[in-house]
Amino acid sequence: MSDTSGGDHSRRPDAGMNAVMKEQRQLLNLAYRLLGSLADAEDVVQETYTRWYSMPVQRREGIGSPGAWLTTVASRICLDVLASARVRRERYVGEWLPEPVPGGSAWISGRVDGTGVDPADRVTLDESVSMAFLVVLEAMTPAERVAFVLHDIFRYSFAEVADIVGRTPAACRQLASSARRRLRGPQLATASADGHAGIVKAFKQAWETHDIDRLVALLAPDATATGDGGGLVMAALQPIEGAEQIASFFVERAEAAPHVTILERTVNGQPGLVAQVDDVPVSVLAFGISCDRIQHIWAVLNPDKLRPWKAS
Repeated sequence: MSDTSGGDHSRRPDAGMNAVMKEQRQLLNLAYRLLGSLADAEDVVQETYTRWYSMPVQRREGIGSPGAWLTTVASRICLDVLASARVRRERYVGEWLPEPVPGGSAWISGRVDGTGVDPADRVTLDESVSMAFLVVLEAMTPAERVAFVLHDIFRYSFAEVADIVGRTPAACRQLASSARRRLRGPQLATASADGHAGIVKAFKQAWETHDIDRLVALLAPDATATGDGGGLVMAALQPIEGAEQIASFFVERAEAAPHVTILERTVNGQPGLVAQVDDVPVSVLAFGISCDRIQHIWAVLNPDKLRPWKAS
């Protein structure tokens, strides 16, 4: 790449390259939480680095904090993506769910096995990346989401957030406060790790044995099950409500597809299930559990969103 100030520096080593590339995982973590899509997050990170390396060398070397520059650029790109995503999702077939991230090969007795994780070795899995959390983030405005994620999760000051989103610190404080109010709903109530794992395991066994009564007992009376097929595969176009309706739906699906294998897998850092046909993932299920009952089931069937699971 040539420096526009004169002279060819394309072969000169970039002394700050290692420091810049170390920001890659942080940027991916940020972008995934902002967008709820690993594919979009990877695109944002790539675009951010493209902009960095398209600058003349002397300009790059004049930036005192490359990490801050990269975060600012990535966050602004995410803001643009979030705005356009709202328009795209109006045309989305059925319900839209965040793209699930694999977190290990299996979980046993509530303990997550973190071996062989890809791409979760690049996405830090914690409560801020659970499916329940990401679903609530989807209800926020783009500005609320960016202000909240940057301040409350990544601990940027409101002055820093203001510089990124182009608003005053006071306005960013209000955005984050509004976002927090959205997070106080019952969908974020969680069971203990052991309790969560035990309930999901019991659901798996009841699903495999077509035990409707057991499924109903595991589900909260007002439970909901949401499927995301993206119009590419068959999925319920609207959430299914009620324990009996959900139990009947899952048993009917199991009876119609006898060759499906159900595996215990970590989904966004929590115990979940993966349905496979001929070793190919066809559905990833995440669970929201409250008071020892399943309150929410989120099933991602859209094959475009299952790309990371084919390699995990």
